[in-house]
Amino acid sequence: MPTLTFHGGARAVTGANYLLETENSKILVDCGLIQGTRHAEKENYKKFPYDASKIDAVFVTHAHIDHTGRLPKLIQEGFKGKIFMTRPTSDFAELMLKDSQSLMQSEAEREGEQPLYSEEDVVRTFEFVKSVEYGEIIEVNEDIKCRFRDAGHILGSAIIEIWAGGPSTSSGQVKIVFSGDLGNPPVPLLRPTEYIEEADYAVVESTYGDRRHEIREERKNLLEDAIEDTAARGGVLMIPSFALERTQELLYELNSLVENDKIPKVSVFIDSPLAIKATDVYKKYPEYYNQKATYLIKSGDEIFKFPGLKFTYTKDESKAINDAPPPKVIIAGSGMSNGGRILHHERRYLSDPNSMILFIGYQVEGSLGRRIFDGSKKTRPFTVRIFGEPVTVHCRVRAIGGYSAHADQEALYDWVESIKQGGKLKKVFAVQGEEGPALALVQLLRDNLGVYAEAPMTGDSVEL
Repeated sequence: MPTLTFHGGARAVTGANYLLETENSKILVDCGLIQGTRHAEKENYKKFPYDASKIDAVFVTHAHIDHTGRLPKLIQEGFKGKIFMTRPTSDFAELMLKDSQSLMQSEAEREGEQPLYSEEDVVRTFEFVKSVEYGEIIEVNEDIKCRFRDAGHILGSAIIEIWAGGPSTSSGQVKIVFSGDLGNPPVPLLRPTEYIEEADYAVVESTYGDRRHEIREERKNLLEDAIEDTAARGGVLMIPSFALERTQELLYELNSLVENDKIPKVSVFIDSPLAIKATDVYKKYPEYYNQKATYLIKSGDEIFKFPGLKFTYTKDESKAINDAPPPKVIIAGSGMSNGGRILHHERRYLSDPNSMILFIGYQVEGSLGRRIFDGSKKTRPFTVRIFGEPVTVHCRVRAIGGYSAHADQEALYDWVESIKQGGKLKKVFAVQGEEGPALALVQLLRDNLGVYAEAPMTGDSVEL
């Protein structure tokens, strides 16, 4: 009978990596980088606990590096199968992996170590990639069939339905659905998350399994308030932002605020080469947008362009932001302040009581963003270290959960409930969340849906 093993993303947000084995096939769903503390990231260097050369295919839910970041390593270890992903995911993954490799190369050189993989390994990875469309059926050997559905998380993100086994095998056929990362609809650009009618087993993310976001309609008002408050003080609004989806959603919202004269005239800097390239990819795929965004584009509105917006691509352009007088808004990566250009701005402005740092995405445990966010709840001021130097945090710290690209507890519950209504659901596995949120979602599903749910540990293996 099919066997599912959790080799990553178990009681952890990052490192998604799931092995599904049948009598004739071995496939992976995602092959992500483990992120967070330095100790956690060292895990990426370990050999995979399975023979990469025996894997027939990899199905990739979306392009975020915690779902794609070890694909080049899989190639290094002998993988020769196919890697299936949507067209936008393929474009984004190429950008993300090249950027990640460059950062890892620089860090490895500083530490006197070998990088996890080379730029050539990244290029080779895409020799194995095959692009697919939503709704397309993919067959692997005779006992694995797969279909991609729209997850509404980032452009091109997918829920993956897998039918494993079949009439020709001794165990019959079971259906497993992998949520990937589910979206947080309604969002400015994307279509809503698709619901799945039925499945025997569900592997569902649980990043926000213990909480609810603000009402989505309020998030633009909260962004407007943050800009107005910072402008009134003559400060700098720093927004650590992920290059994919979050930056593009912010641009969409800012475009609306500027065009409707909702905020003061301030300079807005997108200080992220990766985000700039990702925005160009968004422009390539308007057919993936929701109806409202499509309508605006057709009406002639350039949704990624408005007065005061400046894209800073080069290092010199980035440094020149310092010369621009406040008030100003700086949107830069990385989204958890673990690297990238946002660190330079944080080092400069975190100590300014007139400035503000605004978190709009999940801050994983161990990240600098998490330390700043948690520190703001304690005695002020407090100190963090950036580039090895102490920086005292005097600025205001805020967060807008409604900008998260992840479903909250209520949305996760509703998504699982729709599967249960199909009448076949045997078990739910809560993954891609820290232990607390994962177990909270498990308890909610058990108590209110009456389904058997668990939060597996890394290395756990179950027969389906």
